[in-house]
Amino acid sequence: MRRMFTAIVAAIGIAGCAGAPQGAASDAGAHAGEPAPFDETADAEAEAEAALAAARLSGKRVLLVVGGDWCHDSRSLAKKFAVPELAALIAANYELKWIDVGRRERNLDVPARFGVPTLVGTPTILILSADGKLLNRESVHDWRNADDRTLEETIAYFRSWARP
Repeated sequence: MRRMFTAIVAAIGIAGCAGAPQGAASDAGAHAGEPAPFDETADAEAEAEAALAAARLSGKRVLLVVGGDWCHDSRSLAKKFAVPELAALIAANYELKWIDVGRRERNLDVPARFGVPTLVGTPTILILSADGKLLNRESVHDWRNADDRTLEETIAYFRSWARP
């Protein structure tokens, strides 16, 4: 039944990496050469706090990318972030942190702290003010299909949330 549900969700394109079962084998081989920015050993709460502190000093916004290296959409977004034009936009406007949530079983306190108690899929994008206010509440779950998004669309989204 779970396999059928996963197939249906994948077919209609709404789940992103939401359909992967708990404990599924890593598909890192399918992503050879792509960025793998999520660190499962990092102190996610400390990372978020460091980003907020840096944002208060720099005047930038905080960008928390919540996901995992197992997720093709998370890896695809990381690959787009490495493109020079988008990398420059992110560096100039955001304090970026990659928050590893595994297969949505760890570090869930970080998105919950900012008003996102449930992860629908990965990646989940949190854009915060320097004081920790969630700015993109309506679109936090919209990047579960990051692999299908064009670079131009990705740049436009992050440009639209860049600091004023």
